Amino acid sequence: MENPEIVIKLTPDEALVLSDWLEQVQMTDLSRLVDDAAVWAHLHRIAGTLDKSLSGIFAADYAERLQAARSRLRPALDQSASDEKGADA
Repeated sequence: MENPEIVIKLTPDEALVLSDWLEQVQMTDLSRLVDDAAVWAHLHRIAGTLDKSLSGIFAADYAERLQAARSRLRPALDQSASDEKGADA
């Protein structure tokens, strides 16, 4: 029997960056970006779960923490992309 839940594990940096992005998405006209209302509640649920888990989002130095997290993630993403390109060769 299948597990009824899907568990996604994120590093603190990944969670912080994703939380910020979801907040930005929710502040836009979500219906223009996501044309399926069945998705909206789940995006809000994920964002809420991240918000509850990340105490740093309310810190005075949030912007600096976010920038640092983005900086730490970029090299890993750049490396991952070059690894994929090498596998295609």
